[in-house]
Amino acid sequence: MNSIALDLNLLHTLDVLLTELNVTRAARRLNLSQPSVSAQLARLRDYFNDPLLLPGPRGMLPTARALALREPLRLALEAVEKAVLPPGLFDPAKAELTWRVAATDYISSALFPALKSIRAAAPLSRMAVFSLDPSSVALQLERGELDLAFHNGENIPSTLHQRRLFKEKYLLVGRRRHPQLKRQPTLNEFCQLEFVIVSPDGGGFSTATDIALANTGRKRRVVLSVPHFLFMLETLVDSDLVAMVPERLVRGASGLIAIEPPLEIPGFDIFMLWHERLHRDPASQWLRQQIVAAL
Repeated sequence: MNSIALDLNLLHTLDVLLTELNVTRAARRLNLSQPSVSAQLARLRDYFNDPLLLPGPRGMLPTARALALREPLRLALEAVEKAVLPPGLFDPAKAELTWRVAATDYISSALFPALKSIRAAAPLSRMAVFSLDPSSVALQLERGELDLAFHNGENIPSTLHQRRLFKEKYLLVGRRRHPQLKRQPTLNEFCQLEFVIVSPDGGGFSTATDIALANTGRKRRVVLSVPHFLFMLETLVDSDLVAMVPERLVRGASGLIAIEPPLEIPGFDIFMLWHERLHRDPASQWLRQQIVAAL
């Protein structure tokens, strides 16, 4: 080989010549004049230091070097074409993908309606749900370890795309037939109830409810702290403990009753997060649309 510049146009010409084995037919396919194709063939011969195509009785005969180039050249051009052409339409019914998302146990439960619709539309694909680690979620999305994450909107990194999914509110929840939840309790009665709270970091005994109560000069009785919402719900069913629970988590829950608390507790927003690397990816766009539609 020599220092002659070799561009994709020359490689495409060589691919067509190796298919047609005829300069005239190759020129017709390339929409070029025959002298132009002959000139490109001359450059290719100089570059590879090989005649590549020799005159034959019914066209041109490829040399051994040309035959060795034919298959790897075709594969290389196909790979380049796939890389530079716009992505095709995403067909969920035929896709075989693994989506990786991060969420808390509460958000995972809230996402269940979306997961059912995604499963129905994309039966060959699957989803892995990981525990959300807010401190590392941006890096995980950037590295491709996650495709989506779901967060309550606190300290969302500016490097991520975000979509607000819904606003959540808290309800006072206890077991069905709880003797102190036959009606909405007064604020003083509320403070005398025995509460269980969720502390994802472990061991916490204060939440937004306690801050709201402190603003009125009151405090409640928190007797149990657990790390997961689902464990908390099981505890409520089998005891007289109560809890402030996100509304979506107790919709249709058996064995529990949910009523409005006697004071206003600030709710929170749930956001869907993703990285720029998947912002225009057809499969990721479809997944995000399904989740938004379901929620």
